[in-house]
Amino acid sequence: MRYRITFVAGLAIGYVLGAKAGRARYEQLARTARRVADSPVVQEVAGLVGAQVGNAGRTVYDKTVNKMPITSLRDFLARPTDEEIELVEWETRVSNGTQPGSGRSDDDGTDRP
Repeated sequence: MRYRITFVAGLAIGYVLGAKAGRARYEQLARTARRVADSPVVQEVAGLVGAQVGNAGRTVYDKTVNKMPITSLRDFLARPTDEEIELVEWETRVSNGTQPGSGRSDDDGTDRP
């Protein structure tokens, strides 16, 4: 409870001081912020930081693509499941005559692909 009262008191004091400072102080702060942002040194540093972030982002993207070679959701969804792969392999063996009728047996004695 003590912290709430302190927080509310801080808000009230900040509001009163802000209201007393008024529009002129706000404009002064805004001009100073614009001047700093437009400074050539700040612009140069911002450019360097932006380039580093861009390079880091590209590096992360390249590593991710190497680990996950899927290029789109359509490619991911088009991949066959393990069961589909087994079925195709079984059908290929049966059609080639290499292992006719050699499906896996279940415990109940029925053959399945």
